[in-house]
Amino acid sequence: HLLNLLGLLYGANNQNFLSFSVIAGFRGTVPHGLSLEIGDTVQILEKCDGEFTGWTSTDNEGSFGGIFPSNYIHLKNACVKNKGQFEMVIPTEDSVITEMTSTLRDWGTMWKQLYVRNEGDLFHRLWHIMNEILDLRRQVLVGHLTHDRMKDVKRHITARLDWGNEQLGLDLVPRKEYAMVDPEEISITELYRLVCEFNTLERWTRFAEYAWHHILRAVIIQSWIGPCLPSVLLRETVLYIMHQMYIFCLSGRMGAGEKKNACNVQYRRPFGCAVLSIADLLAGDSKDDLILKVYMCNTESDWYQIHENIIKKLNARYNLTGLAVSLQLLHGDIEQIRREYTSMFTHGVSITRKLGFSNIIMPGEMRNDLYITVERGEFEKGGKSVARNVEVTMHVVDSGGQILRDFISFGSGEPPASEYHSFVLYHNNGPRWAELLKLPIPVDKFRGAHIRCEFRHCSTKEKGEKKLFGFSFVPLMQENGRTLPDGTHELIVHKCEENANLQDSSRYLKLPFSKGIFLANNSQAVKTTKESFWITSFLCSTKLTQNGRLLSVIFLQDTLDTLFGILDENSQKYGSKVFDCLVHIINLLQDSKFHHFKPVMDTYIESHFAGALAYRDLIKVMKWHIDRVTEVELHEHIQEVLKAQEYIFKYIVQSRRLFSIATGGQNEEEFRCCIQELLMSVRFFLSQESKGASALCQLQAVFLSSFPSVYSELLKLFDVREVANLVHDALGSLPTVMQGDESLQAVKLQSIGKTVESHLYTNPDSRYILLPVVLHHLHMHLQEQKDLIMCARILSNIFCLIKKNSSEKSVLEEIDVIVSSLLDILLRTILEITSRPQPSGSAMRLQFQDVTGEFVSCLLSLLRQMTDRHYQQLLDSFNTKDDLRDFLLQIFTVFRILIRPEMFPKDWTVMRLVIWDSYFFLAVIFINQLCLQLEMFTPSKKKKFMFTFILGEHKLHFIPALIGPFLEVTLIPQPDLRNVMIPIFHDMMDWEQRRSGNFKQVEAKLIDKLDSLMSEGKGDETYRELFNSIIPLFGPYPSLLKKIERETWRESGVSLIATVTRLMERLLDYRSGWQKIGCTVSLLNFYKTELNKEEMYIRYIHKLYDLHLKAQNFTEAAYTLLLYDELLEWSDRPLREFLNYPMQTEWQRKEYLHLTIIQNFDRGKCWENGIILCRKIAEQYESYYDYRNLSKMRMMEASLYDKIMDQQRLEPEFFRVGFYGKKFPFFLRNKEFVCRGHDYERLEAFQQRMLNEFPHAIAMQHANQPDETIFQAEAQYLQIYAVTPIPENQEVLQRDGIPDNIKSFYKVNHIWRFRYDRPFHKGTKDKENEFKSLWVERTTLILVQSLPGISRWFEVEKREVVEMSPLENAIEVLENKNQQLRTLISQCQTRQMQNINPLTMCLNGVIDAAVNGGVTRYQEAFFVKEYVLNHPEDGEKITRLRELMLEQAQILEFGLAVHEKFVPQDMRPLHKKLVDQFFVMKSSLGIQVYEQVHR
Repeated sequence: HLLNLLGLLYGANNQNFLSFSVIAGFRGTVPHGLSLEIGDTVQILEKCDGEFTGWTSTDNEGSFGGIFPSNYIHLKNACVKNKGQFEMVIPTEDSVITEMTSTLRDWGTMWKQLYVRNEGDLFHRLWHIMNEILDLRRQVLVGHLTHDRMKDVKRHITARLDWGNEQLGLDLVPRKEYAMVDPEEISITELYRLVCEFNTLERWTRFAEYAWHHILRAVIIQSWIGPCLPSVLLRETVLYIMHQMYIFCLSGRMGAGEKKNACNVQYRRPFGCAVLSIADLLAGDSKDDLILKVYMCNTESDWYQIHENIIKKLNARYNLTGLAVSLQLLHGDIEQIRREYTSMFTHGVSITRKLGFSNIIMPGEMRNDLYITVERGEFEKGGKSVARNVEVTMHVVDSGGQILRDFISFGSGEPPASEYHSFVLYHNNGPRWAELLKLPIPVDKFRGAHIRCEFRHCSTKEKGEKKLFGFSFVPLMQENGRTLPDGTHELIVHKCEENANLQDSSRYLKLPFSKGIFLANNSQAVKTTKESFWITSFLCSTKLTQNGRLLSVIFLQDTLDTLFGILDENSQKYGSKVFDCLVHIINLLQDSKFHHFKPVMDTYIESHFAGALAYRDLIKVMKWHIDRVTEVELHEHIQEVLKAQEYIFKYIVQSRRLFSIATGGQNEEEFRCCIQELLMSVRFFLSQESKGASALCQLQAVFLSSFPSVYSELLKLFDVREVANLVHDALGSLPTVMQGDESLQAVKLQSIGKTVESHLYTNPDSRYILLPVVLHHLHMHLQEQKDLIMCARILSNIFCLIKKNSSEKSVLEEIDVIVSSLLDILLRTILEITSRPQPSGSAMRLQFQDVTGEFVSCLLSLLRQMTDRHYQQLLDSFNTKDDLRDFLLQIFTVFRILIRPEMFPKDWTVMRLVIWDSYFFLAVIFINQLCLQLEMFTPSKKKKFMFTFILGEHKLHFIPALIGPFLEVTLIPQPDLRNVMIPIFHDMMDWEQRRSGNFKQVEAKLIDKLDSLMSEGKGDETYRELFNSIIPLFGPYPSLLKKIERETWRESGVSLIATVTRLMERLLDYRSGWQKIGCTVSLLNFYKTELNKEEMYIRYIHKLYDLHLKAQNFTEAAYTLLLYDELLEWSDRPLREFLNYPMQTEWQRKEYLHLTIIQNFDRGKCWENGIILCRKIAEQYESYYDYRNLSKMRMMEASLYDKIMDQQRLEPEFFRVGFYGKKFPFFLRNKEFVCRGHDYERLEAFQQRMLNEFPHAIAMQHANQPDETIFQAEAQYLQIYAVTPIPENQEVLQRDGIPDNIKSFYKVNHIWRFRYDRPFHKGTKDKENEFKSLWVERTTLILVQSLPGISRWFEVEKREVVEMSPLENAIEVLENKNQQLRTLISQCQTRQMQNINPLTMCLNGVIDAAVNGGVTRYQEAFFVKEYVLNHPEDGEKITRLRELMLEQAQILEFGLAVHEKFVPQDMRPLHKKLVDQFFVMKSSLGIQVYEQVHR
């Protein structure tokens, strides 16, 4: 039954198909098993005993795949596209889910590679994004989401997919409605536009905007965390959500002041503040409670800005407690939230309105909120010895002097209050509060009302009195109807007594209230006062305004009804005046400040306008104005009329519709004649020509800018063809002269663009009428190369409406018009803009690329739509062969430009495929021409053709120009394509060898191009073998090396291939990212020693220099730049601009390099090397008598000497590293290096660093040389151990009196040799005295270059292994220990060490070891008679050992004397112990007897 079902499904063409998806991996290890990966699509041939036979969608040519268990797959609905060899099985599920699945599979592999490449940051970020996508995918699959929520989830999914693709360098995916678009189903211009839109910052904006569109913020205070507050304190917490992405919470307390006295009067006191970043909130789990850290305010003068200080991390002065809140982000508008979260609104949720106008204010929507911020005050002491404790009490008072009740709001959800009490800041005459209040005062109570603020001193005494000492007030509305202006107001503080009667407001309302604003009828002088009070006001009202011009707009419906009522009563007398008033109101709405009132006007016209006769007067008056455009004195007024034409036409159309409804369509012809006459006046007005930027041009520009908005109104009354003809005539009347006002030309083109984007143009009937005039204006602008960006946009919109492969007659006719009008000029435009130099600025360069790509997409759209008939008509249109030839050359040049890599960004694969689709089609047509079918030629014609077109000696003209392009073709990883190119390279080498006797040109071009191409990521290991291997890799094609070996010039050819192969090895290592610095050093040396290509050598010097700077290897950076410096001379030879160097003389560049190198030596604390360069450049300054720079250089040199003596330098450790196994890069494989470690880096840290760089490497646990098995292993082995530097300059180190600061440099710099000691026992080990048989194997490593140098590590060039006898070992141990003692004693004497502990520890170690058998063991081993007799050759060494022991005793004795002088009191017992042990040591060694005999 299943097989029958499958057969039916396969027999249907492009019908639904049952796709089987793999749900578990199957290795296919059974005979004939088919390997399956999770997510694969499989097709079934047959089923037998619980197993299927079939193949996966990845099998080539649908070949027989194998068998697999039936329970490893899952049935899914799907459809088959392109049935046959290359058919695609596409699931019928949501395309976003399909894309998520395939993208996550691709990411999975690349994500693992990020870990291998040690890109930890991107690795973790991508892991986080993948988990988010999986969570969102689950939400989509469940299928319980609302339509709006589903759109929101898809938006988040696609934003994350695009971000990941961008980070991983994958292709950009154009989308429409969050789904991938099929390039075959939309026009090329639309495809290009989608790609462009997707490539802008919008995708990053989409990724960043998590939930800020229509979000309900639910904030619930859970509990207080921290010290318990006293029961007498009432907690007060206000939460704010700042649109700058912070939530902050201000907390106050109710108390009686700073003293602990009991008091009946309570007032508000500052307590603390908490701030939470929204970004931090979104990064966490919103389901968990959030802990807002509340910082208590210790300095009340900062109370007004405490939240800002916390954000700026200036919160060290605050004590810490905590506040627990929960916050939930809900998606959707408020009505949707009410429906979906009904239970939430049963718990008293408060909804906070926007602090300001909403985007649209519709009729019937009422709001009248006045926001007051109590800012600050300046008060006098008032005869007191200390500052006041000021409390502000605010009331809202009506015109009768009565306090308005419940019109002060402290925040959403808080009950309204009748008065406000401010925080009281202790003993502060300049308090700053910054408290925000809302006064929701009704409109009818606004007039005559005022705000009164009373100021009281709050006593901290037991009575806790509040004494009134002054007040301020401010009226809310002026007599002319304007409200209090938004902004900050400085109010006058009027003094008063405690018993002052403020109930009678008429007594103080006559006084001035502000130092900046006075009542209109107030003539009293302002008394000089030092006390002031500041508030800030902001009005959010749909009925009130501070703008007198807007008062008429606010009462819009009443005003307009009155105006049209006047017009109906006496249009003859008042028609012109009513029209002017209407224009004034309409133009008020054009102002961006009042743009939100436009929907109010629209609603009025649609629902409330009743002037059925108004259209006659409106048309008449408007025509009167347009007919008088040439009258200069009316220009300003006519300009206002033209600005308002959109809404004037709306009133005309609506009025005519009302009239038609009322009368049954009477006077229709009269109305049409009026409109025709009006537009005839418009055409005459637009046809007027003027030179320069005249007033007439301004009027034409104003009209054209809003004319397209009239189309939709005319379509309500006229047929689409009629409107199209009217618009065609109007736009066609525009003058064709392009030398006029440039701003008018731009506006003209914008009007054309709006016409193309309008609903009128989308209709095919009207589009065919409008297309000629649109193309006419486009042609003029393109011909002058003006406004190209706008031209490209218009063309794109034109082609977006033409669907692919449309065979409708109207579309074919449109293509006819476009081809004849624009094809030629479009080709010339593309050639013109691509031949220009690209702008330097990034923004301008992006704009340049956008306009170029848009024109290209238009050209491709046009070519795709052209049929054979169009092409034939185009060819027939050329009168001469020369014209045809010029056209073909032009179009071929454009085609060549289109395939440039820089034409589109690298991730625009979909656009490149569109271009290549056109190219393949062209190539097929070209190859199938009858004139190229050689088999149809006669023998003589075929011979003549071959003689004419075979290149022969003309091949030389393509050398070396085509080497680069051919080489780039071979870098494509297709074996057949690569092998076909091998004969071409062989032929090039052969022809140049014939002509010149060598192939230097081929070699030079090959090497230069290979470096640039492989550095871009092209080429692989197989590519290297293509050149080098003698064994054929792919079928019958030989390698290049094998072909060369047959030639007479094989020796030089083989040499070239060997060089190219070695270069590719290094380039592949460099590109791999492993040890970038080491790879760069390898390439740098290769270009210098083997290729002798100085320019490439210098380029890699600077690449290495940049890498060192990035890694802060300043000493190595200096040595690297020194390589370039050594190539230059102190001469005046001019040098060209190169890399980042300007055009300058050789002397100037060498000077700059010297100074840069000195700076890097200074930063790397390698001051001695910097001094050498200072001297060299100082000699040059002195030879030129440049004493100013000479002085600076000597001072720099002196500063370096000071740093040597004063600053501490760490001595780095050195490590020997062996890289064994074939898995290491070429330049490391089976080699050993010595590396200079970082500061403070010890062996364990260095080993861990190396293992992090090579995560697959195995650390060897011994120091023995590995055998051949390790060398040839397909693995990575690391062998690391510490080595000791052997300084070259022993003279400085052994000379007494030289400070250790100087010696430390020579110990670890200019080091060529390093040693490693491995102790072992030879013969029988003496258990009593192991020194007798303790030998040392000393390995000396000699490097190719000294450390430090251009790298932190260099390869070992030579190894020397010697064995040291036990006696030699003992001598060296004593010599080293004696030298260490001398150094410490000297440092102690000269007070170079901070404390005496190092000397104490060294003395203790030597003396204690000697007492417990240290040097005594040497006596027992080497001073006994048996050893002396058996080793007569060691007589001098035994004497030397005895002298060193004596010397050590003398040093110890002197060291103890020095130690006694500086030892602190608490270490005296230890010193005494050391002295006692020293005498024991001397007696045990018999040193006293020896000394007496010696004396």
